[in-house]
Amino acid sequence: MPLKDLPLDARPREKLLSRGPGALSDAELLALLLRTGIKGKGVLQMAHELLHLKTSSHDDNDGFDGIAGLLHASADDLQRVKGLGPAKRAELVAVLELSRRALAQQLRERAVFATPDTVKHYLQLQLAAKAHEVFAVLFLDVQNRLLAMEELFRGTLTQTSVYPREVVLRALHHQAAAVVLAHNHPSGTVQPSRADEALTQTLKTALALIDVRVLDHVIVAPGEALSMAQRGLL
Repeated sequence: MPLKDLPLDARPREKLLSRGPGALSDAELLALLLRTGIKGKGVLQMAHELLHLKTSSHDDNDGFDGIAGLLHASADDLQRVKGLGPAKRAELVAVLELSRRALAQQLRERAVFATPDTVKHYLQLQLAAKAHEVFAVLFLDVQNRLLAMEELFRGTLTQTSVYPREVVLRALHHQAAAVVLAHNHPSGTVQPSRADEALTQTLKTALALIDVRVLDHVIVAPGEALSMAQRGLL
């Protein structure tokens, strides 16, 4: 049904203005962003279909649906959707980038561990949807505010594939006082392996030589994140 044929109080824009964004479903919020459908497909139907998009970083049996899947989709993923032109694809990709930048700004303006959930959300946006394993480091100042995030290594992570010397050099470059280590598990589980624990201790020892503290090692996957510090594994 076209939006114009819906009762006034059921239209997404009017509902948002009168009752707030929390009153809208994911599909209704997405329909507001898309604005129009295509011939034979209303904007709400298009929104529902987009929310069940499988991203290219997952096969048909290992994809993830819903708003998280959409926000982690690339421009190439979105190009497969009929009726989603360059302008709408650009807007959707921009939403994710704005989310990343908003969270990064919060981390730069306040102590990272004053808002641990913000750190996890930020890392999920950055790493969770990647098809390959990535090792990243958040470099922090003396007040635990974010200086920079860098993806330093990719591939299967072991003590031999992540070079402590490179992590130390980047910490010195940023004049960091502390770091948060992070990597993703494309398999979907956030449980740390023995290799994860060994790597954490190796980097903790190396960074201690230049008086840089390792505050945490966060493992992320679509929809969840685990703090090794909170688990007592640091």
